[in-house]
Amino acid sequence: MASRTSVLTALIEPVINAMGYQLWGVEYIGQGKHSILRVYLDKPGGVDVDDCAQASRQISSLLDVEDPIKSEYTLEVSSPGLDRMLFSQEQFQEYAGYHAKIRLTESFEGQRNFTGQLKAVKNDEVVLIIGDEEFTLPYELIEKANLISQV
Repeated sequence: MASRTSVLTALIEPVINAMGYQLWGVEYIGQGKHSILRVYLDKPGGVDVDDCAQASRQISSLLDVEDPIKSEYTLEVSSPGLDRMLFSQEQFQEYAGYHAKIRLTESFEGQRNFTGQLKAVKNDEVVLIIGDEEFTLPYELIEKANLISQV
């Protein structure tokens, strides 16, 4: 997880929490003038378009004052959705038993992409069941992880 993302998360989270939402995660995709800052919110019962618009105004005002991103970017605020990204070890643990798609930053046991059932998080490792095999993936190698719809 990038340090820029950590800084943005630390900046945004108190504002989101004060509004009664849970900050699910922050994703920054740097692409020059086409950079995107995605902020995912959640709350019991889910978030709607009005929640996202209200949070977007607050986040935008905060970022205008703090100016943590010097280049141009687009702010997107949304719910995590059904195929939600997983951003923390706690989220991996919370969704134990669900199916997930995980992409690593580098090859591990000959592959970078894994799809299977989340079993647990132990000692900074995510345990994933694929068929009859159990894979223990180092958390620090996880580039991206999403829940996938049950088949």
